[in-house]
Amino acid sequence: MTTDMVVALSRQAIELSLFLAMPMLAVSLVVGVFVSVLQAATQIQEMTLTFVPKILAMFIALLIAFPWMMDKMLTFTRELFMNIPMYLR
Repeated sequence: MTTDMVVALSRQAIELSLFLAMPMLAVSLVVGVFVSVLQAATQIQEMTLTFVPKILAMFIALLIAFPWMMDKMLTFTRELFMNIPMYLR
């Protein structure tokens, strides 16, 4: 296994992990901005008010995106296991 293969495999793994985290991060960002605007408009400055909607929204996003995420992870793992003989050269 050459260093180029290790770098390519590491890069692919990092890209996949960032790609899989994107739906939850995007939902958290949108909900956070919405709650912040709502807090600014109503002048309610409660610190804990931002956490509950974000957690609920991220959980719902995880439930919706989970089949897609699992498919991506299984595809990556399957390709990794199928290429083991190539990695051993």
